[in-house]
Amino acid sequence: MSTDRVIFSRPFRARRELANLEAVLASDHSHGDGQFTAAATAKLRAITGAPHALLTTSCTSALEMAGLLLELGPDDEVVVPSFAFTSTATSMALRGATCVFADIDPATGNLDPESVAAAVTERTKAVVVIHYGGVAADMDRLLDLANTHGFAIVEDNAHGLGGSWRGRRLGTIGTMGTLSFHDTKNVHCGEGGALLLTDEILMARAEIIREKGTDRARFLRGAVDKYSWQDIGSSYLPSELNAAVLDAQLDEFDAIQAERHRVWNSYAEALPDWAARNDVTLMRVPEDREHTAHLYYLRTPTEQRRDDLIAHLSARGISAPFHYVPLDSSPAGLKLGRTPTPCARSAEFSGTVVRLPLWPALRDDQVDRVVDAVTAFTV
Repeated sequence: MSTDRVIFSRPFRARRELANLEAVLASDHSHGDGQFTAAATAKLRAITGAPHALLTTSCTSALEMAGLLLELGPDDEVVVPSFAFTSTATSMALRGATCVFADIDPATGNLDPESVAAAVTERTKAVVVIHYGGVAADMDRLLDLANTHGFAIVEDNAHGLGGSWRGRRLGTIGTMGTLSFHDTKNVHCGEGGALLLTDEILMARAEIIREKGTDRARFLRGAVDKYSWQDIGSSYLPSELNAAVLDAQLDEFDAIQAERHRVWNSYAEALPDWAARNDVTLMRVPEDREHTAHLYYLRTPTEQRRDDLIAHLSARGISAPFHYVPLDSSPAGLKLGRTPTPCARSAEFSGTVVRLPLWPALRDDQVDRVVDAVTAFTV
């Protein structure tokens, strides 16, 4: 047996990263809004079809900008999935809004529209949707609810760059969308994110919010002769160094996705017989959705067997972690939110999910090691 550990994730290295970084360092322009910010932004618009994209320091920053654009306050409620990363909720709670936790559809790990419908009140100002693992949520029903009740939809699309729902690109379906370029994501720059917008008015204000509340972006374009404080905001603009790495990564987006799908498809083809014999549920993608191969997960019958499988894989040199702890039962969730109906499916999903290693340079023999180790486990 090989003693080399198969790690869960490894950041992709793009060919032009070092050349881009050298160009930034030689330019005397390492702060944001330089040539690589412009180039990476253009590539993001091409991939997503979004009319507007703004690079940010993280997906969390983009979500915080969304909360500012929605003018959230203490009288407002925002429905968020219980099974999500903390930023999904804390970015809304930061504005004083109450997080209302909704349950998920266990088939996808995404928000259950019926649970959202039960959580909506006259105070609901927004619903934050994640597309778990890069598989779209049920946007049809969620859009119907938004139209009926008049709330905004924020797509936390940290997993879903390049994914689609019925031909519509993820991150561009709701009122606004956010992206993550953390080094665990398909495309990365160490730490980074983006805000996607379709509305011209929101875009004009978002530029100001991102630039510490000033109209500096308009000044740089020559639209005003000086810039000044215009609105509330913060320092959400990434450096040109981050943008340079991101630009190099986006150049190879198609190749990155092809390699990730190679690994994802290998798991999907190799594990069904074992899963059927052991009462294990494998990740699935509905036919009307194009996924991003961000994750490949499986679910065991019980939490104990989940822990046993993780230990079994670890003993064979394979890192396979679980994922989010439900937000509704967390200390901050109990303090900053409310849960109209217990999120039992979120708790069950969280307690039984295992994610397998998945990154572009994962070799076929390493994938085979993972498959062999998984199928040697009897649930």
